[in-house]
Amino acid sequence: MVVLPAGEFMMGSSADDPDHYDNEGPLHRVTIAQPVAVSKFEVTFEQWDACVAVGGCARVPDSNMGRGMRPVINVSWDHAQQYVAWLAEMSGRPYRLLSEAEWEYAARAGTTTAFSWGDELGKNNANCNGCGSEWDGRQTAPVGSFAPNPFGLYDMHGNVWEWVEDCLHADYEGAPTDGSPWAEGNCNERVIRGGSWIGYPVGLRSALRFWYSSDDHGADLGLRVARTLSP
Repeated sequence: MVVLPAGEFMMGSSADDPDHYDNEGPLHRVTIAQPVAVSKFEVTFEQWDACVAVGGCARVPDSNMGRGMRPVINVSWDHAQQYVAWLAEMSGRPYRLLSEAEWEYAARAGTTTAFSWGDELGKNNANCNGCGSEWDGRQTAPVGSFAPNPFGLYDMHGNVWEWVEDCLHADYEGAPTDGSPWAEGNCNERVIRGGSWIGYPVGLRSALRFWYSSDDHGADLGLRVARTLSP
């Protein structure tokens, strides 16, 4: 876990951003009032299978990509809730999914560019279909295979999409500005963030939002965990 400092940032993208989608607006200020702990890596198969071994989680296939230190895949939002509930019970600490605002704050890590390393994709900065890595468009990479962002978090861009807590909304009109999850709306659909090994580079942008039904799963769907810290 990495402790992210309290702070504020501009969430979303402006209409004059060349890659802007309507669901990324309006650009709005969000305040993260308290530090939050976020997992340094995406949850791995090794971690997931520890939950499976004691009956806390459903076993999920690895789509022939390998287990161990590969990010867990084929998990639905409902599966992800099983994992964080088990982790919280096992540890006695309030583990959960990140809110969408926390996720973007974590991914940006103080930057305002398309990616945490800049506006240009570059080469071998992440795992996606066209990112220039050895895993491009073929399979997941072991977690931590690329340089971390300025907060010290790995794979915030690419590798696997990450489920967040929020229900789906068409845009940010009326969105919380305190970093909390948007817990009402179309809650049959849940937001995912970060892009994946099979997706194109535009999906890796810090502002990019996508979604799936809460019971959907696939070979590019995983998760990352957060923990609320006591004041």
